[in-house]
Amino acid sequence: MSELPVVKTRRKGKTLTQSMLIPTEKMVADELRAARPGHLSDLAELRRKLAAKYGTDACCPVTVRRHLVHIGQDGSAPFWRVVNPDRPFARRMRGGSEHIREKLAAEC
Repeated sequence: MSELPVVKTRRKGKTLTQSMLIPTEKMVADELRAARPGHLSDLAELRRKLAAKYGTDACCPVTVRRHLVHIGQDGSAPFWRVVNPDRPFARRMRGGSEHIREKLAAEC
């Protein structure tokens, strides 16, 4: 945890607030590398882990997806461990669904 996380407070409901982690690309990439090889993890679980690690209520899903697309383009981390090849988001990733399936199978 060498990076200082960006945490923003946002309204949730009429009277509550929520602390939201805005992760860096490095934070997301580190979690991808820590994911179990050959196993498809849940993207929501990755966000929950990041939020818990930095002591926030939630982690920004939009920022995580933007970072995943960039990570997929430059190949800096194993994005295929959290991107479900059967979901529409997989089309935005380098190589698409087939590439994700091949990478998961190669890790088994």
